[in-house]
Amino acid sequence: MLNNKSIAVVVPCFNEESQIEMVINNMPEFVDRIIIVNDLSKDNTGEVVKSIIESDKFKSNITINKIKITPGFYNRAELILEKANEEEIKFYTPQKYYKTEKQSKIILINHNENAGVGAAISSGYKWCKDHKIDCTAVMAGDGQMDPTELESICNPVIYNDIDYVKGNRLIHRSAWLVIPKVRYFGNSVLSILTKLASGYWHVSDTQTGYTAISKKAINSIRLYDIYKNYGMPNDILVKLNIAFCTLREVEIKPVYQVGEQSKMKIFKVIPRVSFLLLKSFFKRLWIKYLFRDFHPLFLLYNMSFILFGFSVPFAIKIISKLLAGELLNSFTFLGFLFLFITGFQAFLFAMWMDIQDNERLYK
Repeated sequence: MLNNKSIAVVVPCFNEESQIEMVINNMPEFVDRIIIVNDLSKDNTGEVVKSIIESDKFKSNITINKIKITPGFYNRAELILEKANEEEIKFYTPQKYYKTEKQSKIILINHNENAGVGAAISSGYKWCKDHKIDCTAVMAGDGQMDPTELESICNPVIYNDIDYVKGNRLIHRSAWLVIPKVRYFGNSVLSILTKLASGYWHVSDTQTGYTAISKKAINSIRLYDIYKNYGMPNDILVKLNIAFCTLREVEIKPVYQVGEQSKMKIFKVIPRVSFLLLKSFFKRLWIKYLFRDFHPLFLLYNMSFILFGFSVPFAIKIISKLLAGELLNSFTFLGFLFLFITGFQAFLFAMWMDIQDNERLYK
């Protein structure tokens, strides 16, 4: 515990038999529960975790049980939410808990099918949500996250009531020297796109999975709807922004070459996540700035897209005339300039309003 608040760490795993014991053994003492989510590994990851649980090395003196709401005159809304929370389990990846008579710090959740890192984190989050954990962190099962930095990740949630904390490797002075250049480039591209899609304009290392989330935030989003693969860090930022959750980034060191084996193909991930972010941008725009809290930037963004759309036929006509060596019609050229420049101005004004409105969420 930290400041008398419960701490859990979700560790998504796929084929990490060589690394998972190191990750568990180096977990700080203040962690109350380590939620290992085995995403149907093809190796002995599950067996390694079972042997650690049965060894009594991580015996816990703290009991954490599900807390049922006592029916009362004024808590019908809470009872409805509790029932919905129980029924939503059918939307998660089919799973089985490893049952043991020992009260261990380690909880092992085995997926019945391989669903992806995002789905594994969702399953871990679900356990923490059900058990009302105050602060839930995420650490990879491959040892790429320094456990000594976990307290700095959790502290803003525990002491400052921040809803979501992300580690940031790009601001560490060793980033350019340690992070593989292809990954650095891919991270930078996705970070730029995520700023626009999520509304968290100050976030700069969107792809790190070293995070901590508050009990309030974990209850404010549909956990089962989180993107199931490597776009999960980007998708959850959009969902948290729609829910008006506060964010902070904490400097962490980049860790590579500790025995991990990367399963991410960067040039496959970028197009897939970029499309996800495009859809997420429009989702945020409509839900947050029309249905939940109307803002003029909704009109400006959409007006810019309409004007850009109307400028396309003019642009095509201009290009075709130039390729054919024909003279341009002044009406066509001026029409394109008016639509494009007006659309671009509307887009910039909307972006400026977006940045100003979301400033309150970045702490």
